Amino acid sequence: MAVAARPLVIAHRGACGYLPEHTLVAKALAFGQGADYLEQDVVATRDGELVVFHDLTLDEVTDVATRFPGRQRADGHFYCRDFDLGELKTLGVGPRRRSGGELQHPGRFPESGGRFGIPTLAEEIRFIRGLIQASGRVVGIYPEIKDPAWHRAAGIDLGAQMLQLLESTACADPRMPVFLQCFDPAELQRLRREFNPQLPFVQLIGSDHGQPSERELETIAGYAQAIGPSLKLVYRGRTGKGAVTTTLVDDAHRAGLLVHPYTFRSDDLPSGVANFDELLDLFLRQLGVDGLFTDFPDMARVFIDRHLPA
Repeated sequence: MAVAARPLVIAHRGACGYLPEHTLVAKALAFGQGADYLEQDVVATRDGELVVFHDLTLDEVTDVATRFPGRQRADGHFYCRDFDLGELKTLGVGPRRRSGGELQHPGRFPESGGRFGIPTLAEEIRFIRGLIQASGRVVGIYPEIKDPAWHRAAGIDLGAQMLQLLESTACADPRMPVFLQCFDPAELQRLRREFNPQLPFVQLIGSDHGQPSERELETIAGYAQAIGPSLKLVYRGRTGKGAVTTTLVDDAHRAGLLVHPYTFRSDDLPSGVANFDELLDLFLRQLGVDGLFTDFPDMARVFIDRHLPA
């Protein structure tokens, strides 16, 4: 896949810097703010439905403990997979909380602002297609297969089911481009081998992995079109001589891979970065990434339009 001429703004869980993550209102706001792609993390319910939700467990962003007391597992957590879709539809989604109960991002949408629902993947795709039709502006989707091995052990082939749904909905609409992402390389290789889908794959790479070698990147290029590395694999900090960065972006480009790092947050800046524009300038103008995941798509859109015009 060729290097993008202009970097993409990928709305991380929607415009979740302003509204609760993965709610349809967060996706609508991100669309209105000019995002190029809207992200969907996908997990399965007990009755085999695919819902847009980041975690395997419901604890941190819903009122599940209040609505379904006693339904937690032995580890104390309430799992999406243990609830039917109809039950999940009764839950309210609000700001993310840490395990101790405090808000993860206190300056964002408040608990008092209201609670929203959990959409299915099919519902969200229909919703986004409606936004495209009403506005005439194209936006893509960027679903992630969450913990495919865990789901397979629980009795569902999440990756295959997602492919089937995507190919019958989003991929059938030329107005809606798609990237499919996953942290598990074995899952992406299996899906490419067994189903050979036409949509591009993105190999996600966590900060605990370490910088991929050139050989690893060549292997990834055999089944994927892009990598989604943690920004910590690219930016190491700052010294008196300036930003310390790795060769990952250039290495990936030499392997023919696009680079879409995550996650860019104006309220959670890496050490040594003075402000969000400085972070965007480093990755977009100096390092030349092809897109980025951000909680604040409006800020990334303004920066790109101002400094990297078409």
